[in-house]
Amino acid sequence: MQLLRRGDTGPAVAQLRAMLTSQGLLPPVPDSAGLVDCFDLALEHAVRAFQQRRGLITDGIVGFATYQALCDARRELGCRVLRYVIGRPMRGDDVCTLQERLLELGYDAYRADGIFGVQTEVALRSFQRDYGLFVDGVCGPATMRALRQLQPKVRGGRPVLLREQEHLRRAGPALRGKRILIDPCLGGAERGVVVDGAVEAELMWDLAQRLAARMDATGMQTILSRRPDTCPSEAERATFANTAGADLVLSLHTDSHPSPLAHGVATFHFGTGNGVTSTVGEALAQILQRELTARTGMLDCRAHPKTWELLRLTRMPAVRIELGYLTNPEDRRKLLDPVCRDVMAEGVLVAVKRLYLLGENDQPTGTFTFADLLRGEDLLHGQIAQPAL
Repeated sequence: MQLLRRGDTGPAVAQLRAMLTSQGLLPPVPDSAGLVDCFDLALEHAVRAFQQRRGLITDGIVGFATYQALCDARRELGCRVLRYVIGRPMRGDDVCTLQERLLELGYDAYRADGIFGVQTEVALRSFQRDYGLFVDGVCGPATMRALRQLQPKVRGGRPVLLREQEHLRRAGPALRGKRILIDPCLGGAERGVVVDGAVEAELMWDLAQRLAARMDATGMQTILSRRPDTCPSEAERATFANTAGADLVLSLHTDSHPSPLAHGVATFHFGTGNGVTSTVGEALAQILQRELTARTGMLDCRAHPKTWELLRLTRMPAVRIELGYLTNPEDRRKLLDPVCRDVMAEGVLVAVKRLYLLGENDQPTGTFTFADLLRGEDLLHGQIAQPAL
């Protein structure tokens, strides 16, 4: 679709203004004023506010993701019949509300991501069966009436948190057998940020190889999301991760900014900003922040919830890591240093180990080494005789 930004005019801008007005982000336009079809500063501020609210990149530009989120936001539960459609799943805030209601009632719709997928259909069928409704997996008038009648006395809570944490606990502390999808950004003809010979796609491919080698040494199963000559979309990478049955997804990126002063490490996990989040993804993002900043000396730009496709469409916890700004001389120097990339790979691996340790038998941030980790894995699997007490 055509990108819309400040200075644009036309019917598409007038429609955008109407959509943002319906979200309460702009004051209503009097009928006598007619359609306002100029993308002015006030409209840009409203776009940025909406993007921030929905966990999108806050750039004030309306592209496909922002436009899709605006369309999703116009849907309210009950305005249409909801069902699972193979190949083109229904999506919108009405689907998100349905998922939240099912989760509150104890049915596992996985997470309230606003996409009517297989898991949502399974949860809806279970609800229909338990409530004595016709079991067709379709949220029509009868199912809507039942959902309205069943108002839980206690609302809220985070059932997804409990399920994700229990799955993590059952996985155990050992790394051996864990399946990790490593996602080096871009690829093929898409090179990303290029500054003074530093190429984002090449640096992240190299880092992915270093990380995979270390993970393989611990007995983990690593999968790369792409080949050197391909550049799948985020949705394709998410589909690949789901098909491969990965336990975690680690997406490797660098950043850029018009100002060379921008620098530091940031991580991103799935979250809408209103309490819906991947709790394990959030925990891993925070551990990654601590390990990487302690080991590299880079600025801590913290962990943030986002609704980007790779984070939202994966059925397992996924974290996107922005490893510095190539537009910053100091960050660029570190990223170009192979020794520093080894340090980053070790930091990511240790962060994954800390996640599975669940706080037990842990060590201070930045002190856990690759050799320590290998010795611990050997002890867990009985390959080294433990000393007698």
